Amino acid sequence: MKTLIIAEKPSVGKEIARVLGATQKSKTHIEGNDVIVTWALGHLLGLKMPEDYKVEWGTWDLNVLPLIPEKMTTKPLTNTRGQLKAIKQLANRKDIGSAVIATDAGREGELVARWILEYVHFNKPVKRLWISSQTDKAIKDGFNQLQPSKKYDTLYDSAVARSEADWLIGLNVTRALTVKYQDNLSAGRVQTPTLAMVRKQEAKIQSFVPETFYTVQLTVDGKKAVLQEGAPRKFKDREKAEKLVLSLKDKPITVVDIKEKQAVQQAPMPYDLTELQREANQRYQFSAKKTLSLMQTLYERHKVLSYPRTDSKYLTQDMVGTMKERIMAIQGFAPEEAKGILKRGAQVTQKGIFNTAKVTDHHGIIPTEERPRPEKMEADELKIYRMVVERFIGLFLPAYKVSKTTIVFSVADILVSLHQETVLEKGWKKDVPKQSENVYKLNEQLMRTAYTIQKQLTEAPARLSEGTLLQNMEKNSLGTPATRAEIIEKLISSELMERNQNKLSTTPKGQQLLTLVNPTLVTPELTSKWEKSLEEISNGGLKKEDFLKQIKTETARLVTEIKTSTQTYKDHALTNKICPDCGELLKERSGRDGKLLICSSSTCSYKRRKDPKVSNHRCAQCHRKMEIHEGKNGNYFKCKYCNITEKLEGKNSKKPSKHETKKLMQKINNQQEEVESPLALAMKAAMAKKDN
Repeated sequence: MKTLIIAEKPSVGKEIARVLGATQKSKTHIEGNDVIVTWALGHLLGLKMPEDYKVEWGTWDLNVLPLIPEKMTTKPLTNTRGQLKAIKQLANRKDIGSAVIATDAGREGELVARWILEYVHFNKPVKRLWISSQTDKAIKDGFNQLQPSKKYDTLYDSAVARSEADWLIGLNVTRALTVKYQDNLSAGRVQTPTLAMVRKQEAKIQSFVPETFYTVQLTVDGKKAVLQEGAPRKFKDREKAEKLVLSLKDKPITVVDIKEKQAVQQAPMPYDLTELQREANQRYQFSAKKTLSLMQTLYERHKVLSYPRTDSKYLTQDMVGTMKERIMAIQGFAPEEAKGILKRGAQVTQKGIFNTAKVTDHHGIIPTEERPRPEKMEADELKIYRMVVERFIGLFLPAYKVSKTTIVFSVADILVSLHQETVLEKGWKKDVPKQSENVYKLNEQLMRTAYTIQKQLTEAPARLSEGTLLQNMEKNSLGTPATRAEIIEKLISSELMERNQNKLSTTPKGQQLLTLVNPTLVTPELTSKWEKSLEEISNGGLKKEDFLKQIKTETARLVTEIKTSTQTYKDHALTNKICPDCGELLKERSGRDGKLLICSSSTCSYKRRKDPKVSNHRCAQCHRKMEIHEGKNGNYFKCKYCNITEKLEGKNSKKPSKHETKKLMQKINNQQEEVESPLALAMKAAMAKKDN
């Protein structure tokens, strides 16, 4: 009998098939002597839509809300029906004796596979592959240690609970808001409090009033010492600061205290996904979505990093023996560091990172035993890989040690402090700036001093970057490491939030939404409570049914709040332009190629570009790129600088398809074969004459 193995993606399925020796390839699966490897394409099934339960639920009507099905079920997704049908046929084959779930080892991966197995009514033994990297060794070891699928039943329950809760809350609240205020207003248990965090920071910025203040500094041997006691550290008036300086000038300055202590700083732990996304955003301005995508490629295609969607920084105890092999793998990438580590026996200096009890679904992100091929990686992939390697190497290096000295001076009963640091051991820190150190003695009197008055202005809080938003989401248990990037992108695509030069801000639409949506959805407390409940379900401490019962009650309450709300809404996207088809106002929307103007009437489908598309065709007069405009007789070129117009015909306005290009090239080649040049004919005649 054969085993049916279900991977999450074709790329992963092909790698599993290769490692297991399956070679008979088809469009939907790869077959071997003992196994058949097939794959999903992400989710193949989703929860049914309201109209699938009741016909009347298909109409967007406030009176039919809330929509709460007695039992929620799934249906095939339209675009992937073919693959689902193929898996069903494979599952029903008589030579299939068991199945292995080989989707991503996490909550969503469990949902992908379980929904498929339920849909095809698979009633044979099922086991689970649980691995944290895609190397050949990890795949082989994983298949040698397959676990019964029942071990992960509570993880599946948690995934179903999350999916159904998001459907109930998100769909009902979004429909209620959209119908009541006649605009597409998207809300949800995670995205709405996330949006509120960005708005809260904006409110701080808007209410901020800058203040001017003055500080007095004492320069001792070229170093800045600050006031500690006996005088204000900040002065609102310059006159008061000047008065203090005058009173201190020419007064003796004496060393009254010297405090010295040593500080030891261990290298940071391995990354979890959220910290990696935060740091990549800070260093390279990568969005959370981009960082996750790069990590996924390094994990699946290059196989050089462990599973990225983790919320743990610790490693399991059984990984101690794999450390040397991982260091050997990165030798070509970081030769000097790796050579030194191997010379010392590849011993991890931070023993505390090996803590199986603190590892959740997956351990921290570290390099695998696979040797990297930098020449096959893109520049951005290399940046992320280098970050992980640097963090990993630090685990094998000594701690950073520094001596911190605080010298306290007294002048006219006012205490001033100066801080100095001396690096005792660089350890894992590579670039530590050298600092000159002055030696002082108790009761020593100084002469090499000067006073300065500095004018300063209080700074407004900065807008949230994607990195700081991720940190806030993690702190408030909003979403999971795997979903936070998706939530941020959804807020932007819904036009509730904008990203500008790595800074985030709410749109007028987003600001209004926060005043219209239920107050309990704006704060993170409720969502945080739900996330903890989902974790309890996963650990077996809470029943899925009990959690969903609470969610259904909460859904009804939220919908009732929106129905009875007296709030008003102004659509800031409405323009003064009139729809030529129905006479209603046009509203502005963001499209793939820029801003669009669409009709505000739900029964009208009119839309056009807000601004003309800029072509690569140059103006004959000023040589700048011309715009493409729509006219009664079709499209035409227009220069917005010279007002010159040109016909679009014959200007390669439409790029030929691959089929058209191939056909044209064949025609040209055939013509070249049929029509010979005069020179070729003359040479042919000369050669014939010579032969005769």
